[in-house]
Amino acid sequence: MNYAVIMAGGSGTRFWPVSRFNTPKQFLAIAEKKTMIQSTVDRLLPVFPMANILIIGNKVHESLLREQLPDLNPDQIILEPFGRNTAAAIALAAAILKKKDPEATMLVIPSDQIIKNETRFLEIVREGLALAVNEKHALVTIGLKPVRPETGYGYIQVDEDFHLDNFPNAYQVKTFAEKPNYDTAVRFCSSGDFLWNSGMFIWKADTILEELQRHLPDLSFELDALNPSIGTDNFYPHLAEAYNRMPNISIDYGVMEKADLVFVLKADLGWSDVGSWDEVCNLSDKDENGNSVEGNVLLASTSNSLVRGKEKLIALVGVEDIIVIETEDSILICKKGQSQQVKNIVDQLKMGDYAGYL
Repeated sequence: MNYAVIMAGGSGTRFWPVSRFNTPKQFLAIAEKKTMIQSTVDRLLPVFPMANILIIGNKVHESLLREQLPDLNPDQIILEPFGRNTAAAIALAAAILKKKDPEATMLVIPSDQIIKNETRFLEIVREGLALAVNEKHALVTIGLKPVRPETGYGYIQVDEDFHLDNFPNAYQVKTFAEKPNYDTAVRFCSSGDFLWNSGMFIWKADTILEELQRHLPDLSFELDALNPSIGTDNFYPHLAEAYNRMPNISIDYGVMEKADLVFVLKADLGWSDVGSWDEVCNLSDKDENGNSVEGNVLLASTSNSLVRGKEKLIALVGVEDIIVIETEDSILICKKGQSQQVKNIVDQLKMGDYAGYL
């Protein structure tokens, strides 16, 4: 049977000051009427029944998860004791699904993405599910054609010479590349064989568990020890102990870059991970001067700027390419094109006496 696993443990640091530790961006309605995690669930329902959707989130967000997703049963929400990166979370989901259904095939998808072409998305997901079943030991990911040189995304290089006839969008992966600098991103985009890494994966649960055993044996060992407690009252105490010992590593580093049989499905989905305020500006409606404004805002001789007000009157005069974000206790002012660096401000907050702003 097919299952969807939604990864909802992210912290959304690049969306400060709106995204905070207790209310990260997946629980906010940033670019749509519903919150991002609610939109993600809705997007999946044509392929995955509600009963076949699993959420992996942080225990500090338990009340938010249950409040925003009331149609999910309690056992469909798995609470991590703390963030341990994507390899641990995906391994945990795969172990739970395999115990429930030894033939489980799973889509792994982040909770904080926008996909405008949902019809095409569902077609690609169905193709990926079939590919994961038909190609034994295959790991499948989804890659998006770049529309600009983007330094906030990872990239996937495809092998154009290795194509599966029965799966028109599938190509074998040649390499994975981490978030590049701007010049490298330009080269990636001009080469024609690099795609944006969407962070979405499709595979059989037993296939990813075998790959984890092969490439991350320490993590796999802890998972095997945890397995007998899955579905029992001892699960969460044992999970906390196991997480303390599991390596903190991404699934990309830990498995995808090392595995032998990795395919990518090329897709054009109108996709964004809404990973920065610059991306909000790209997605937003704008006036004749290229400004996107919400709140009590006055502009004079201002262009190509994003302003999000809360309560105060905000006035911009004679500026361009500016991002201004106001919350009840903070104001962010950032040059457009630099909003990936907002996470550096969050790092400074963590090191200083600023706990109330996190």
